[in-house]
Amino acid sequence: MPAASDARELVFVAHSSRASGAEKIMLALAELAVRQGRRVRVVCPDGPLRNLLPAAVGHVAIPELGLAGQRGGQRLRAAAVLVWRWWLAARVLRRVARTGEVRLVVNSTMALPAVALALPRRRSTVWLVHDVVVSRRQLAVARAGRRAVGRAVAVSERAAIPLRALGFDVEVARQGVGWPVDPAPVVEREPLVAGILGVVTEWKGQHVLLAAAAELPELRIEIAGSAHPGDEPYLAALRERAQRADLAGRVRFLGNVDPLPTIRGWDVLVSASVLPEAGPLVVLEAMSVGVPVVATDHGGNATGDTALCVAPDDPIALRDALRRLGRDPALRARLRDGGRDAIAADHDLAVTLPRMLDALLATSDQIEKVRP
Repeated sequence: MPAASDARELVFVAHSSRASGAEKIMLALAELAVRQGRRVRVVCPDGPLRNLLPAAVGHVAIPELGLAGQRGGQRLRAAAVLVWRWWLAARVLRRVARTGEVRLVVNSTMALPAVALALPRRRSTVWLVHDVVVSRRQLAVARAGRRAVGRAVAVSERAAIPLRALGFDVEVARQGVGWPVDPAPVVEREPLVAGILGVVTEWKGQHVLLAAAAELPELRIEIAGSAHPGDEPYLAALRERAQRADLAGRVRFLGNVDPLPTIRGWDVLVSASVLPEAGPLVVLEAMSVGVPVVATDHGGNATGDTALCVAPDDPIALRDALRRLGRDPALRARLRDGGRDAIAADHDLAVTLPRMLDALLATSDQIEKVRP
């Protein structure tokens, strides 16, 4: 791994005030950089994310830089407002990066245009990629940011593939979770409990899980997480669906939870995202405590060795996988062991986090020196 650069300050840029998996990784990196003696600031909107920043990490406020589920004319108006907010954020970033001793790390795709407006020819900016960039909006935003980004560090090979096609110089630095951890107790529950944890939004596929579970009376469902602004109608639709006769009494909505203790109480974790994901942290968290995983086959953290993988947006395939897992204790045991082995081998946070930080801080010259 190349040595770190001599940049005196590390500045992360996040587009939203919310704290999800990508922001959890950013916060861990910020804490590690502080322990190494670096000055660290986070540029993000005011809100929950700012409140989670370590005491030693500075904060610089910018407007929200995302679209929040608007439709029709509202979405067009929101897009116009977003362009204006990118410009406002660019003014802030220009001041933050005034010296040449700042390493700027863009932690979210939707912040890229603001960086490109602020620093169109400063190619030392690094993009930490948590998304699989395939939608038209994502591709347009990535192309807009290309002028300012010198390198990209992707959290999985799946996330790196489309970026290479766009001409980015990409390095892969795997995600990790805390290890070692005690396994969840093996409890043969009747009915089995299947849980899904994450932002409650349509592309995460909670509705797919409910459709699959409707034909599995032997299964109980727990949905953990909350809706972002603009996604409240989706959450309401899920609640209405859960009250129908084929699901009534079998679905619980938990809201925001502490992930690991919640996952420990499940027999299976479901990752049902309809759109590609680079690698949900919740999948790694479930694997770390030996909870079997059923996940859509997007090529992220879930593979055939560590999870049952199914086609996205396919309730029948998800139903069949859950039924098979429920009826096969040996399969559940194999997935428990395989998941924990994979975490120990490839996703130990004590190993992956320093490697990711080194990748973000490395200069282009240092990267070239270690390439064959």
